[in-house]
Amino acid sequence: MTDSIADAEAAADPLADLGDQPVLLFDGVCNLCNGLIQWLIPRDPDGKLKFAPLQSEIGTAIQERHGLDPDDLDSVLLVEGPKLYTKSTAAIRVAEILGWPYILLRAGRPLPRALRDRIYDFVADNRYDWFGKKDQCMVPDEDVSDRFIE
Repeated sequence: MTDSIADAEAAADPLADLGDQPVLLFDGVCNLCNGLIQWLIPRDPDGKLKFAPLQSEIGTAIQERHGLDPDDLDSVLLVEGPKLYTKSTAAIRVAEILGWPYILLRAGRPLPRALRDRIYDFVADNRYDWFGKKDQCMVPDEDVSDRFIE
C-alpha cells in the first residue's frame, strides 16, 4: 500500500491514529460529565487519557464500531485499543490508569457489575436534573486542547 493510500484511509477512519491510548468518551453537554473531565485533567499530568464528547465525530465512530447506538448517551465509555469499558467498569478502569490514590476504587470491582451499574444508571438518569446541561459541547481551554480528540 502506498503512503498516499494509507494517508487517505487514515483520514477516512477517525479511529486510525488512536492506537492503544485510552480515550474517555463523555456526554459533552452534561454539566456533571464536563465537571468530571475538568477534575480528571489535573490528576492525569502525564496525559495518559484523551477525551472526546460522545456527540463528536470520533465519539460516534467509536460507538458505531462497538455496536452501540450513538443517540443513547447514558454511559461514559473508555476505549483502549480494541477494548471498550462502559459505566462503572469504565470509571474503575480510569481510576486504575490514574494510579495512586485513585486506584483504590478498584476495590469496587468485586461487587457484581449489575449492582455497580444500577448505581451508575441512577446517577446517569438524574444528571441533567441535578447538575443541568449545556446547549452545546464544551470547548476545551487552549492549554489542554491537545488532550481532546475531535
